[in-house]
Amino acid sequence: MIIRAVAAEWIIHDAMNLKEKRSVLKRVLTRTRQKYNVSIAETAFKEKWQRTEVSFAVVSDTRVQCEKETEQVLSFLDSFPEWERIKTEADWV
Repeated sequence: MIIRAVAAEWIIHDAMNLKEKRSVLKRVLTRTRQKYNVSIAETAFKEKWQRTEVSFAVVSDTRVQCEKETEQVLSFLDSFPEWERIKTEADWV
């Protein structure tokens, strides 16, 4: 069993308060959970209204499959126009 943990920082340009930020996050995280079999959550900057860190974990039988699914999830997250990824860290567990 191979596990990959990924943490990505994002800027939400149009969020003017925490309520707007959480609305964007809820929608994005819910859609990601529905489309991919990953655990995903906001892990940092919870009180900043234009910045967030989202982390997710991918579990697979092979390293190649794990990398492929990680790239698919990141591409899916990048497809949302409301935010922009500024930093990504990935580790094998």
